[in-house]
Formats: sequence, C-alpha cells, structure tokens
Amino acid sequence: MGLAFALLGAASAALFAGIGSAIGTGRAGQAAAGVLTEDPSLFSKVLILQLLPGTQGIYGLLIAFIALSNIGVMGGTAPTSLGQGLAYFFACLPMAGVGLLSAMQQSNAAVACIGLVAKKPDQFGKAMILPAMVETYAILALLISILAINGVAALG
Repeated sequence: MGLAFALLGAASAALFAGIGSAIGTGRAGQAAAGVLTEDPSLFSKVLILQLLPGTQGIYGLLIAFIALSNIGVMGGTAPTSLGQGLAYFFACLPMAGVGLLSAMQQSNAAVACIGLVAKKPDQFGKAMILPAMVETYAILALLISILAINGVAALG
C-alpha cells in the first residue's frame, strides 16, 4: 500500500504540473498567434513569453523522477512501508499543487505581456519580468518537494 501512495505522489507531481503547463502554454500560444497575425517579426519575443508557463511541467517531471528513483521503482526493488509511501505522497504535493496553479496564473501574466509586446515591442525586457515573478513560487515548491523527498529517503 505504501508503494501505491508513493507512486501516486510522483504521478501527481508530473500530472498536475503538466496540466498547468499545458493549459498555460496553450493560453499564451493563442495570444501569441493573434499577435503574429499582425506582426510576424515579433515571433521570438512572443515565443519566449509563451514558453514561460511550460517550466512547471518540467519541474513536476523532475520531482516524479526523483521520487521514483528514491523509492526504487527505477532500477531496483521498491519495499516502501505505508508511512514512507504517505510521506512521499505528501512530499510531492507542493510541486503538484503549486505547479498547476502557478502555470495557469503565469499564463495570465504572459498573455497580458504578449499584448504589451504587441503594442510596444521595445518593452520586451520589462514584459518578461512580470510572468517570471510567478515562476518564483514554482521554484519554491520545487525546492520544498526536493527537500521533502530527500528527507523521506534519509529517514529510510
């Protein structure tokens, strides 16, 4: 039963952060496509803004790999007790939840900044900072999940 909870935690981190990134990059991509119909020369600028909400999916995948490695699923046996399984599950939750929500919110900021770049392309540097601020919380969740997973592994 512990292994099931540990796997559920790893899957949740990848799944929910990935869903957030898919929604986020999709929203920003729609805005970017609208801008490109008017000015195709802005492609590289709007592409960078579109990609920002995609990082949470990468972070979720990283947490899933770390968790799967620590529980022994990737390259060995996985004798995980119920307590350890629950601990791994809860250790993955920060990345799962924050990954989902921060990617969606980052896309809102990215969409607004894509609109800014459409009107004032010279403001791209400032426009990139705004959605990047949301990234801070995804990075904090990534760090907490990494520390928690490593803490569970250390308790063994």
